[in-house]
Amino acid sequence: MHTLLMTLLIIVSIALIVTVLLQSGKSAGLSGAISGGAEQLFGKQKARGMDLILHRTTIVLAVIFFILTLAITKI
Repeated sequence: MHTLLMTLLIIVSIALIVTVLLQSGKSAGLSGAISGGAEQLFGKQKARGMDLILHRTTIVLAVIFFILTLAITKI
């Protein structure tokens, strides 16, 4: 069981890294880092198409990663 969970954790980790690297940057420079969070918070920028798919995939993979990590530590 431990081997299966470790294998799944490695696969999910690699997939999570790939999806994060495939996402495009929201803004460039320091001004984008400061104002980018506020724009995302108030919904001025809406993701469409591939960005939306990558965003949702990242969330799902992150949740699976945390669940697998907690499951491995409990075994």
